[in-house]
Amino acid sequence: MKCYDKIEKMYICIKMSGKGNRKMGSILYVVIPCYNEEKVLPITAPRFLDKLKKLISDGRISDRSRIMFVNDGSKDSTWELIRELAERDEHYVGISQSCNRGHQSSLLAGLMEARKRCDITISIDCDGQDDINAMDEMIEQYNRGFEVVYGVRSRRDTDTFFKRFTAESFYKLMTNMGVQAIYNHADYRLISSRVLDELEKFHEVNLYLRGMVPLVGFPSTSVYYERHERMAGESHYPLSKMISLALNGITSLSIKPIRIITAFGFLVTFLSMVAILWALVTWIQGETVSGWASLICVVCFFGGAILMSLGIIGEYVGKTYIETKARPRYIISERTYEE
Repeated sequence: MKCYDKIEKMYICIKMSGKGNRKMGSILYVVIPCYNEEKVLPITAPRFLDKLKKLISDGRISDRSRIMFVNDGSKDSTWELIRELAERDEHYVGISQSCNRGHQSSLLAGLMEARKRCDITISIDCDGQDDINAMDEMIEQYNRGFEVVYGVRSRRDTDTFFKRFTAESFYKLMTNMGVQAIYNHADYRLISSRVLDELEKFHEVNLYLRGMVPLVGFPSTSVYYERHERMAGESHYPLSKMISLALNGITSLSIKPIRIITAFGFLVTFLSMVAILWALVTWIQGETVSGWASLICVVCFFGGAILMSLGIIGEYVGKTYIETKARPRYIISERTYEE
């Protein structure tokens, strides 16, 4: 383990001096966030290792490449399993967050931890649903000059109608709200260390990496693959979390909802002026009639609209408040190696 640490530190010095070369076999770190994955980790970890060693034996990546598991404060034996894997094979490494901070925070922690130790990272979920063979094409695209390669689902035939409808609606909503999101892309992607160095300059606490990575720029492309069923355990991304992720992405990367409120305000003001003129005309003509029902409908409508608008504005104010605190986006409490 100490020998491994010395090699890693030597590589960091070489990388920082700008001597890296894609043709010499890039160092790859596969970053895998894990939360309560004790059921699926024993199944998928060997598959990730076999894939890594196949890429190494084919000469496509360096033997210094690693699989980095990021424990997101799991309540089960996930971290113990990661430590056992790291002791069994040097190609496994792991870090653990001090507590559960969410998928995006854990993914960022792994990317930032790996960026000075490698040339490229590939982030992928632990559940085995994403096709690991797409990594070959990702690396090929990187060798062709692309700094970011997105893994995009080619179809959703295995999803239920509800899952497919909500997922596709999610991406369309993000696009319509002004967020630069890749359609049918989650967090399966290749990112070069050059891009990660620039991504590190983004300091927001409210993370939505699917929208942040496109903002960095650099040449990018997509690789298409088919997604499979989860190999074991239960999904940690139900509809409630998907909605929360969408709201976080929209309010973190777009001000379009505020502009919609502004436009709605102008429309309501215009309609109000028309209603006032109509009321004055009917009063002058002596045709005013008391209308309890119409009054209640108007009060309820505008009351709901005002509360909804205040809620959206409050979401932005709250995020601004959190950002000004400049709290750390992740805290690594343990590593399977010496820093």
